[in-house]
Amino acid sequence: MLTKKHTCFGLVSIILIILDQVTKLYIHTHYRLGETNPIINNFFNLSYVQNKGAAFGILSQGNSPLRDWFFLFLAPCAALFILFLLKRAKNASWTYTIALSFIFSGTLGNYLDRIQFGYVIDFLDVHYKSLYYWPVFNIADAVIVIGVSVLIFIPEPK
Repeated sequence: MLTKKHTCFGLVSIILIILDQVTKLYIHTHYRLGETNPIINNFFNLSYVQNKGAAFGILSQGNSPLRDWFFLFLAPCAALFILFLLKRAKNASWTYTIALSFIFSGTLGNYLDRIQFGYVIDFLDVHYKSLYYWPVFNIADAVIVIGVSVLIFIPEPK
């Protein structure tokens, strides 16, 4: 039985997946690999990076078919687990439901890239001058981090 929370989960997920995919498509079609465009000097750039690893470039070094298969297998498992958590949480709060939709949509957004390109398109480049750099990331990475953070800091009551 579909509830308002299931509908909310679906709508938020669809909106975030579309936002993620549209921004990645823009970068992929308007930037050359490695190209950087400063948006806020000494703080924020758009930089086209192809990430074969996990979030923030983890496990991206080297050329490993095993790594590629692992990531192609992991994302659907994670998505199914999130749907299981949603189904199990019959009296879930709106916060919990939306956090799950953030994680779900981020997982699928990056999975779509892996299927289509064999890598994930990253482009959000946050840094402080030339001193501190955060690894380049994308909308999907950001919503996964937000969703997980919400679940950690605002856990669902039992």
